[in-house]
Amino acid sequence: MSYKENVNPFYKFTTPSSASGAQRVMRKEQCQSASSSNTGVMAGRVPVTENQTENQPDKSSEGHKKFSMDDFQIGRPLGKGKFGNVYLARHKETKFILALKVLFKSQLEKEGVEHQLRREIEIQSHLRHPNILHMYNYFHDRKRIYLMLEFAPRGELYKELQNCGRFDEQRSATFIEELADALQYCHERKVIHRDIKPENLLMGYKGELKIADFGWSVHAPSLRRRTMCGTLDYLPPEMIEGKTHDEKVDLWCTGVLCYELLVGSPPFESPSHTETHRRIVKVDLRFPSFLSEGSKDLIAKLLKYVPAQRLPLKDVMEHPWVRANSRRIMPPGYDGLAK
Repeated sequence: MSYKENVNPFYKFTTPSSASGAQRVMRKEQCQSASSSNTGVMAGRVPVTENQTENQPDKSSEGHKKFSMDDFQIGRPLGKGKFGNVYLARHKETKFILALKVLFKSQLEKEGVEHQLRREIEIQSHLRHPNILHMYNYFHDRKRIYLMLEFAPRGELYKELQNCGRFDEQRSATFIEELADALQYCHERKVIHRDIKPENLLMGYKGELKIADFGWSVHAPSLRRRTMCGTLDYLPPEMIEGKTHDEKVDLWCTGVLCYELLVGSPPFESPSHTETHRRIVKVDLRFPSFLSEGSKDLIAKLLKYVPAQRLPLKDVMEHPWVRANSRRIMPPGYDGLAK
């Protein structure tokens, strides 16, 4: 479940009662440039800072603290999903602002996905990277499970893309560099994400990308799996054909995402599932005339039928098109966590 409508949401604290999820909207006119995008949280109105590290509720001084709903003030809903809702919240003692993902145990049990949630918590709670949403902690009561997550003030990448229609080269290249760095960090820790798409990506205080949903991710020491998962438009050929797959599925998804950021729709989108599958397996890639040669080169090198032929993530970050267009702002003290 990803967040919806979480720009400037911290206007009133109430007890959560109903949370209607945002509806997907029709694509609008293309944004003129990245600078014309939503500016996100205004510091004067929303008490969120770039770096809420001083008073995090998961500090070592509270390393064994057991949390409950009584520890939080609950704000407006940020999103609604199949298994529960996400709310803006503030830790009463530290005033730390976070997103609280509330999941209903009955729904999880009904769908038989308890193991998937356990895996998501285990994986995401151990990842520390500026482009991966931080999971601080979790707790539960008789009916619900609560995930304490980093709050991403600029909201969901999918919604931003819908509002803009498509992004310019600078913004797209910046997102791709940040994604490649985060995925390289995951892969070096034997974690495959397997469901990269705009709906699972959020934007932080400065608009930086945050991988937010690890529901389909897996820790595979051998980096080889057979489970078919992910989203239709982003499925790689090896998953569609039921073959064993490895971390290179994330390279394919990076190529699909790059195309969608620049064009506004995924490359193999078709009227029917059958036709989409056919185009993916054939790698029936068609570029609109407005795409630059550099962006087409990167996308073509990632969307290879043979996984071993896909451009490695380190080469994605060093690709001439990325280097020429990315405006990534490195966090203070960050010298490459994926080592």
